[in-house]
Amino acid sequence: MTTAETIALELRDASDEQIERAVAHAEPMVLRGLLYQLTGDEEVAATRVTVDPSGFQTFMMVAGEADVALLRSKALDFLRALRDSGAGPVDIGPEERLRRSIPLVLGEALDDAEYEYCREELGLDPWARASTWRAHTGEFSVIVIGAGFGGLDVAVMLKRAGIPYTVIEKDSGVGGTWWETRYPGARVDTPSRAYTHIFGAKFPYSSPFCGAAENRRYFDWVADTFEVREDIVFDTEVRALRWDEGACEWEVSIAGPAGERVLRANAVVTAVGFLNRPRVPEIEGMTDFRGRSWHTSRWPVDADVADKRVAVIGTGCTGYQLIPELALQTEHVVAFQRTPQWLFGVEGYLAPFAEEVPWLDRNLPYYTNFMRLRMFGTGKAFMRMTEVDPSFDDPHAVSARNKAVREAALAFLERKVADPDLRARMTPPHPPWSARAVVVDTDYNVLDAIQRDDVTLVTSGVRRITTTGIEDGDGVHHEVDLIVYATGFHASEYLFPMTVTGVGGQTLEELWKVGGARAHRFCMYPGFPNLWSVYGPNTNGVLGPATFHDFVARYAIECMERLIVGGGRAIEPRRDAYDRFNAEVDARNARKVWSDPRAHNYYWTEHGRSAVMCPFNSPEIFTLLRHPAFDELEIR
Repeated sequence: MTTAETIALELRDASDEQIERAVAHAEPMVLRGLLYQLTGDEEVAATRVTVDPSGFQTFMMVAGEADVALLRSKALDFLRALRDSGAGPVDIGPEERLRRSIPLVLGEALDDAEYEYCREELGLDPWARASTWRAHTGEFSVIVIGAGFGGLDVAVMLKRAGIPYTVIEKDSGVGGTWWETRYPGARVDTPSRAYTHIFGAKFPYSSPFCGAAENRRYFDWVADTFEVREDIVFDTEVRALRWDEGACEWEVSIAGPAGERVLRANAVVTAVGFLNRPRVPEIEGMTDFRGRSWHTSRWPVDADVADKRVAVIGTGCTGYQLIPELALQTEHVVAFQRTPQWLFGVEGYLAPFAEEVPWLDRNLPYYTNFMRLRMFGTGKAFMRMTEVDPSFDDPHAVSARNKAVREAALAFLERKVADPDLRARMTPPHPPWSARAVVVDTDYNVLDAIQRDDVTLVTSGVRRITTTGIEDGDGVHHEVDLIVYATGFHASEYLFPMTVTGVGGQTLEELWKVGGARAHRFCMYPGFPNLWSVYGPNTNGVLGPATFHDFVARYAIECMERLIVGGGRAIEPRRDAYDRFNAEVDARNARKVWSDPRAHNYYWTEHGRSAVMCPFNSPEIFTLLRHPAFDELEIR
């Protein structure tokens, strides 16, 4: 293999003590696979693994202190030798060795499809998911809707493929949800190392779980580094899409500073996400309230919560992030909780990386790549944990693994909350992962906040809003100055509120009338040619969003390539293929924990199915989207 990585010059001047301090922060499972790949040392490969007892993702970990010490000693020796040799470029090693080193990182055996997915996800080639073909025509054009996580990905890939495109963005900057999300405490709940596109695998994040401002820094970096910002039309919203069958083009109705107008394009990629249109409940008396109120996704730039009494309605992930931050800034917080959520404590969730971690990223060859892979792995452990075992008899869990996760979450709750009555109020009635679980810091989180004297937890519901506050379900009135709605989004109403009209005048709303939102292979719709969706129906779950976006972008561009090179004008999935794929999605989702009737959230819709959750593991998704299934598509 010819891949080689240049090491930072600082390694040449590093002392033994500095290297040792850095190695103490290295992830042992990553050292296990990386050192074997770089050295072929069988003693490294022989280190033992066991299941991580934290219960969050049932990851594997190095089994004992002696094995961890061995790996750190080997890493120390490697870096010293590299330093003493002048710290020149380091080759990744033989390709065939990756077949063994990748499983060593993950602690699990891999079949061929799983290996191919993991090999790509390492990000050794930042353009592994880009089209190797480059269009030489200006006749085929694309409109991308949204300049968030997915839209930026599609724009970068289209630019690299040489296909003309324009991005339409309703906000004033890039980032989508993260442009809009500015409430105190907002941060990712998936590891930031995996929260990058493959071409951004080396981006120097400052924290293991980055806050909103740092996420916006990444999106700005993408837009500017790959020069796609100039192709974005900001402050402009897409109102409707209409397919012109005669011209085989989409008419795209937009509204912006220049007024309303209609654009035309051969293809459209929607990248509007599903956590972008706030849902605000209808509560008696809302308009009577004399104070200010807003949804968390519309946090005012001039918001001043100091010395205020603030009500927070809603305790999903957003509410649980917001409440402990507000408790530190306000006079009093009243938290209205309908349903408690399962909490998983992660040490250092709120903290930046220790300075030794970015040192390792710069100086230990390929450490960043192997850490990226380690974050999500194949997702098989998560899928096993969320699978319903019909033979398992337990009133609170759906399988033995699911029960172990529940017990780990309960143990964390018991460590944080001594009061049994309060623990009962914070114990969810549904099995873990049937609703979105929440990652929190082990030292300070919502469980600490609700035990403060200046925080009141209300679990009786909201009866009505008055001019000066909120009356709860027990008739108690809570005087507040501000009301914040942490009530989520229209998550399962994909492409809301756009009107999308396809062949014969059929709308997507009509296609989805029975059963709700669906797609063929996550991104295409019968009767809607040359239309793809990034982060469309059934794309939430085990696979990180950045990787899912990479996959769909590649799939869509390969479809476009077929049209441009082959002389076709329109491509869409066959209805029977669409129905068959979604029958499998629904059958698999029916066997997942999020089908449990005790959970009431956007994971499961009123149609008796999930329009959001993906029941496939990461390598399966990779296979489904690796190349277009042209035998399931119609081209004309």
